[in-house]
Amino acid sequence: MEQDIQAFLTELQTLVNQLELSARLMFLPTRQIQLILIAIMIALSFLARWLWSERIRDWIRGLEGRSKGQLRFLVMLQRRIALITFVLLCWTTIFVMRQVMGLFPSRSYILVVVGTIALAWLVIGFATKLIRNPLVRRFVNWSAWIYVTLYFVGLLDATMGLLDSVAVEIQNFRLSLLNILQAIIITGTMVFLARVLSNAASQRIRTSEDISPTLAVLLTKILQAVLYVSAIFLGLRAVGFDLTGLTVLSGAIGVGIGFGLQKIVSNIVSGIIILMDKSVKPGDVISLGETFGWIQSLGARYVSVVTRDGREYLIPNEDLITSQVVNWTHTDELVRLDIHFGAAYSSDPHLVRKTAIEAAMTVNRVFAQRRPVCHITSFGDSSVDYVLRFWITDSTKGLTNVRGDVYLALWDAFQAAGIQIPFPQREVRILKD
Repeated sequence: MEQDIQAFLTELQTLVNQLELSARLMFLPTRQIQLILIAIMIALSFLARWLWSERIRDWIRGLEGRSKGQLRFLVMLQRRIALITFVLLCWTTIFVMRQVMGLFPSRSYILVVVGTIALAWLVIGFATKLIRNPLVRRFVNWSAWIYVTLYFVGLLDATMGLLDSVAVEIQNFRLSLLNILQAIIITGTMVFLARVLSNAASQRIRTSEDISPTLAVLLTKILQAVLYVSAIFLGLRAVGFDLTGLTVLSGAIGVGIGFGLQKIVSNIVSGIIILMDKSVKPGDVISLGETFGWIQSLGARYVSVVTRDGREYLIPNEDLITSQVVNWTHTDELVRLDIHFGAAYSSDPHLVRKTAIEAAMTVNRVFAQRRPVCHITSFGDSSVDYVLRFWITDSTKGLTNVRGDVYLALWDAFQAAGIQIPFPQREVRILKD
């Protein structure tokens, strides 16, 4: 313990000495002019932002016909106008001092260091815009800024030595603060690359005409799992972590899964079965209990079903395996619908059947290649009961609305043909004693 504290104090003293030396060199009389120039350029940069930022923003808002990528790039430039102005002023000043005035490089050393750091900050700001997660993007920004700053001012080795001195040792295993930071950076980079490769491969798989939708989802999930797990393992191995101890951890996880995660594992296994047997796939129209809608996506734990009223139900995969599911579009898109109605006994049943079929054919969504049929089902108390059967191919657009359209067509056709739709009538007689 005392050796660790002594090592930490030694590294800290080394860093302090380098900081003190850098400060003395910076404030030498020959370099004070460079510091004054830097202060003036900083003030001019903020002045440029104050003068032009709002004007450039208004100009961007007035642009028409530009793509979203171009507008985002212009907004990025507008938000960094101060830093861009400082970089331009700094390197212009360096050029003038060396090429025009013929001064030695030592006369512009601080300007070169500050200009290089500012240019690196600008490049990092643009590059990290590729990261969508705001928290991760901010972390990468600050980490990269700190790294390049320490590197160009010559304090990187001393800082790394200080971080490496803060460590804990357990038998032959040593874990320092530097190892942790390296593990976070390398593992994060590997996960980011895995995500990029996963998205590109997933897009390629989904657009392939030779792969079915369910197989595409299954391959995408397997690819994502392999890439992310490999990225984490490779990232940890790159910084020297011994992963042999994970065998004990995996055994403990297996015991935890067996007792506490039964439902989750059941849903995951059910999801794999669904993807392999192709019983449901994205775009299918299903009914499960009182839920009727089309499958939007298949997840590892649940299936997303969107109903006609815009509600999204997350149905566990296990329910699709153990419950009775009606898949309206499992083998093909043809769906048969039945409509029950009654006509008066005085109406010719042959005319009723013919009129009903012709009325159904006038509805746009009724599948014309399979002609509707109409049959008598019973002789009721007040009417002759019929069933009209027709087919549709676009069940994702809803069933109630097409039934309503057919009912309206029947009403109009029966009115034109003089066919009566009866309703129950009751006659009340009052008997006198």
